Amino acid sequence: MKISTSLLSIWKDPTKIKEVDHSLTDYVHLDVTDGIFTKNKSYYNNISSFEKKVDIHLMVENVKEEVDKYIYLKPEYITFHIENNSPKEDTINYIKEKGIKVGIALNPNTEIEEVVPYLPKIDLVLLLAVNPGYGEQTFIKETIEKIKKLQAYKKQYSFMIEVDGGINKDTVKNCIGVDILVVGSFITLSNNYNKRILELKEKFYK
Repeated sequence: MKISTSLLSIWKDPTKIKEVDHSLTDYVHLDVTDGIFTKNKSYYNNISSFEKKVDIHLMVENVKEEVDKYIYLKPEYITFHIENNSPKEDTINYIKEKGIKVGIALNPNTEIEEVVPYLPKIDLVLLLAVNPGYGEQTFIKETIEKIKKLQAYKKQYSFMIEVDGGINKDTVKNCIGVDILVVGSFITLSNNYNKRILELKEKFYK
C-alpha cells in the first residue's frame, strides 16, 4: 500500500506543501477544484516542481484545460471524474497521449458498474469515501463494499485501486486490498507528518 498525501487542507501554504514533499509519503496528491464541479476552488500555481511522484485528482468540468495547466509537473497519474460532462474515451486518450497514466474517479453515490466499460483502458480507479471537494470529512462505510466489488475486476483487468477521504488510524483497516490511500488532514493537520504516515502503514498491515 502506498500513501498519497493530499494538499487540500494546506494548498495555500507553500511551507507545509514543501514539508509534505520532503516527508515519507509515496505521492503528493493534488486535488484540483474549479468552483463548478465542486463549490470550492483549489489550484497550485505557486509550485514549480515536486521531488515526490505526483498524483493529480481533477474535480473539474473542463478536464483538458486543467491537464494542460499541470502537465509541467510530470504527474504519474491524472484522474478525472466519471460524473463530469467530458467525453470519457476522448479524455482518456488525451491524457495518455501526454505519457501520463489515467485514472477515473467515482463519487460516493456512483456505482462501480459505471466505470467497468473503461477498465481495459485506464490505469487507476479512485473511489471517493467522502463527498468531493472538502477535507476533514467522515469515511462513508459503503465504500468498503465498493472496494470488494472493484477487486473482483482485477482478475480480468490491470489497474490500481485508490481510495480518498476520511482515512485515519481507525478507518485505514476499511481499505484492505487498496493499492493507494489518499490521506489529507490526518497527516497535514498534525505536527509530525512522518509519524502519521508510518502509523497508517503499521495499522494497515497489522
